[in-house]
Amino acid sequence: MSEGIQAVQKEYAQLAAAYDRRWNVYVTATVGQTLNRAALQPGESLLDIGCGTGTLLHQLLPHRGRMVGVDTSDEMLAIARRKLPETVALIPAIAEHLPLPEAAFDVVVSTSAFHYFPRPEIALGEMKRVLKSGGRLIITDWCHDYVTCQLCDFFLQRFNSAHSRAYRARECIALLRAAGFKWVTVERYKISWLWGMMTATARLS
Repeated sequence: MSEGIQAVQKEYAQLAAAYDRRWNVYVTATVGQTLNRAALQPGESLLDIGCGTGTLLHQLLPHRGRMVGVDTSDEMLAIARRKLPETVALIPAIAEHLPLPEAAFDVVVSTSAFHYFPRPEIALGEMKRVLKSGGRLIITDWCHDYVTCQLCDFFLQRFNSAHSRAYRARECIALLRAAGFKWVTVERYKISWLWGMMTATARLS
């Protein structure tokens, strides 16, 4: 396991107990942006990569399709398990190695986790592998096109080994296309004066 992943696990082991309270406004906004673009249809299956404490999955509880969450933090998953019924599978795993079968999901989402992935091209390859033909990918994360995020990224790359890097919209598009995704679009927006975000959507043809 890489040093970066170990650092993420250590960081979120410390943050887990207070995470929902401390980051409620941010999480609510970013999960909402992801779900608005997921357009989940009745019966569709969904995988949430970097599911954290399960906020997105909890909002989808009325949905009758199969739902699975993966996260590298056991402590965050423990909180998610208290929120969610046993029908929602929660699996400790990293994005670069998903212990899931090929072509298993209609929709794959990831919210505020992509900047932690040390090998984004491998993570995207895994997302592609577990998506069904015609499946949809939605990634919401920090956008390096905004000055405030550039400053956060600069600081975190130097002082937080859990952080990998934030990407510009054009870099995100290039990564998705290089991974083999089609119909790639990226929307940029701010959810506060500090957090400049983007949501990428793509399909697997």
